[in-house]
Amino acid sequence: MAFPLFKTKLDGSSRDFDLTDPKDRQAYFELKTGKEIKKLREYLQKNTFIAYFLGKKNSGKGTYAKIFKEVVDKDRIEHFSIGDMVREFDKTIVDKNKRKELIDFLRKNYRGFLSLDKIISFLEKRSTKILLPSELILVLAKREIAKKGRKALFIDGFPRDLDQISYSLFFRDLINYRNDPDIFVLIDVPESVIDERIKYRVVCPLCQTSRSLKLFPTKKTGYDKKEDKFYLLCDNPDCPSAQTGRGARMVQKEGDEFGIEPIKNRLKTDEELIEQAFSLYGIPKVLLRNSVPIEKAKEFVEDYEITPEYNYQLDKETNKVKIIKKPWQVLDDEGVSSYSLMPPPVVVSLIKQIVTALGL
Repeated sequence: MAFPLFKTKLDGSSRDFDLTDPKDRQAYFELKTGKEIKKLREYLQKNTFIAYFLGKKNSGKGTYAKIFKEVVDKDRIEHFSIGDMVREFDKTIVDKNKRKELIDFLRKNYRGFLSLDKIISFLEKRSTKILLPSELILVLAKREIAKKGRKALFIDGFPRDLDQISYSLFFRDLINYRNDPDIFVLIDVPESVIDERIKYRVVCPLCQTSRSLKLFPTKKTGYDKKEDKFYLLCDNPDCPSAQTGRGARMVQKEGDEFGIEPIKNRLKTDEELIEQAFSLYGIPKVLLRNSVPIEKAKEFVEDYEITPEYNYQLDKETNKVKIIKKPWQVLDDEGVSSYSLMPPPVVVSLIKQIVTALGL
């Protein structure tokens, strides 16, 4: 399936924006899609919708939902991650204080092919890599969504497997959003982008802030002469290391050096899910594309909408690290030289297409 290019470049506009700055980002969205944002805000005064994000692992689903919420309506939009819900569930099932309340809820609401006792026994022993039964996911999601009040929802992580596609068609009925429009949001991200996002990801060992040595550095960098490599220092003001004035050295997660290799099967399943969802009738689709061929970039996007990459050089005279910034070039899944896009232009496309899907 082909994801069309979406033009965010405005002819005649010469203003540049720093898309990492919240104020600049707000002005950017007002210029690019102000009319559509106004329509959505008016719609959300009395209505909601459900959008299912379908994209490969690390395709940016959470980031797109967060920015959409930030610029449209923080109070009436909710990003609901099935993965976060399951992780919290795993903690609850071993917590004696919270466990009883959860089990009481499940005894009243769970319906499925496995007995609840078997499911609980399975949960206590399961690896987190094993998927929960779809029937359990549904009842847990219904429980958590009810706590959030009636809002527009971006569902991240459901459907997760091919057998859950049919469940998603009736998900809005199951959570009592019976008359709300529902939309599939399909995301196309080259695997080369996902690979490098994983390989260059680093986290602070103290506060768990995540950054990227290549794509999203901190303001503080350093050079390890012994290991002959550059590193980032955490600049989160709330980090315990901030009190020292230096910041903790950020480190790579175990296994990230392998990139997408350990998740190849997962990425293949994600791709099959996207293709199957695209073939369904009766539900609108929004198609988001993360990359643009280099030869078409000048026509479709602004220079500042292209994801930059960061390289480092050590000035031997001053012993300081020099950061070199340039557009990040990747090969898409067809082998075409492309630029990866920053999240805001992708969200511009998301906003405009949702407005169309809702008939506003």
